[in-house]
Amino acid sequence: MKTVHIKASGFFEMLKLRDTPMWLIFSQMVDGEEKELIFLDDEEKVLFSYILPDSMEKLTADREKFAQEYADKLSGLN
Repeated sequence: MKTVHIKASGFFEMLKLRDTPMWLIFSQMVDGEEKELIFLDDEEKVLFSYILPDSMEKLTADREKFAQEYADKLSGLN
């Protein structure tokens, strides 16, 4: 499995500037091989990681699961 290191601040700033969803960028990276995306802070410390799946079907399932978990967390704040 290939490992990709990503500076989180730059990545999320790029998404904001381009008004682009994170999942669109991830979909462009799907090429039939799983990749471990490791997000780093400005001091090169690991913030979190995500295993990018090898197919669009799996990525869509991940996106739906993430959306549901995010909605659940938001509803718990109210």
